[in-house]
Amino acid sequence: MALSTNPAGLLDHLFTTDAMRGIFCDRRYLQSILDFESALARALVRTGIAPASTLAAIESSCHASHFDFEVLSVEAASAGNLAIPLVKHLTALVAKADPQAMGFVHWGATSQDAIDTGLVLQLRDAFDVFDADLAALAAAVAKLARDHRATLVPGRTWLQHAAPVTFGFKAAGWLTAIQRHRERLQQTRTRALVLQFGGAVGTLAAFGERGSAVADALAAELKLARPDMSWHTHRDGLAEVATTLGLLTGTLGKIARDLSLLGQSEVGELLEPAAPGRGGSSTMPHKRNPVGAAVVLSAAIRIPSLVATMLSAMVQEHERGLGGWHAEWQTLPEICLLCSGALGHLTLVAGSAKVVTNKMVHDIDLTHGLILSEAVAMALAVHIGKQPAHQIIERGSRGAIDSGAHLRDVLLRDPEVTRYLSEEEIRRLFDPANYTGVALDSIDQVLQKFSGK
Repeated sequence: MALSTNPAGLLDHLFTTDAMRGIFCDRRYLQSILDFESALARALVRTGIAPASTLAAIESSCHASHFDFEVLSVEAASAGNLAIPLVKHLTALVAKADPQAMGFVHWGATSQDAIDTGLVLQLRDAFDVFDADLAALAAAVAKLARDHRATLVPGRTWLQHAAPVTFGFKAAGWLTAIQRHRERLQQTRTRALVLQFGGAVGTLAAFGERGSAVADALAAELKLARPDMSWHTHRDGLAEVATTLGLLTGTLGKIARDLSLLGQSEVGELLEPAAPGRGGSSTMPHKRNPVGAAVVLSAAIRIPSLVATMLSAMVQEHERGLGGWHAEWQTLPEICLLCSGALGHLTLVAGSAKVVTNKMVHDIDLTHGLILSEAVAMALAVHIGKQPAHQIIERGSRGAIDSGAHLRDVLLRDPEVTRYLSEEEIRRLFDPANYTGVALDSIDQVLQKFSGK
């Protein structure tokens, strides 16, 4: 039979990665189901249900290249799932090679066993990709934290200057979140990568007393854990994969949002990597658009609704879901594809972005000392209490804004301030390096924990 191929997705290279696209392409989808069928045949032989002579015909037929994808697609539309026509064509292939072996194809299994386990096999490969890519992102962000440990930058709340931080402190915050996601993915992996094998209603009744033995053998063949029982209509494992990736993408979006805001023309504290053809405009020659951040943010917008679909699909009927199971088939792969693309783009940006350190330092004084108003207020509060000190510095801040003067100079002329704070102390309080709190200690702790893993 001829192998049907899909046309290239023109936007695939923008929104996903080659590695993840390879895992969730039609060919791999089909092959993963066939891998289940081949492993089932071996399990039947291991448990004495099928004669060893039947194995060669089944295994040699379980290759995606033997099947016409277009025919399977059309027949799946009538059958309700892909496994039904696939098993039919597989059985026919096996019959040509060995009529006796034909009777042991898909023995005792149901369509959902093959489709769900095939998906789990794809997810196992996807988890390996995510693990490697997250490690690369973590390393890139850790380098930013290390290299810019003491690089001063305005801390911003509600998009306004608040108090000084360091760029390393911001990067360390990103790193801690990334590390938590790495842990979540490992935990999710152990719960999600399990065999699905229950037969018609989950009881393996077709095998009589040998159901557990066959399930154990099949799990061993596929190198998957065997759950306590089949999970045909209990979809929490797959929903957890979706929500875990949704959480990860949310963090990737947060980092991308920070990076894009730092790259605004009016800010210019960080720029995405430049390369020929990257980030340009079809009409404005000067543009350097944040392409990477845009793709990450698009994934962060799209994935939550897909996660919601997976959560909604958990409500399934009795021993076989009607519609809920079907809703998962394209949804979870799309989540994986989009998340992988976002992760790839953000890793590139984090590893190659231009950090404009002199602009960061310059912007600390953009508000003429207002960014250190809290520092002065807290020093004054030691003498007169927090609320009175806050009111005095707030009044001075308004005066500095109205006059355009530096807050330090305004306060040096205020007797309510100089009564308690000397000129030397006031000038020291307006050194931003003296008001970063535990930022440096926090960075060191995060980097030490990261290096220890």
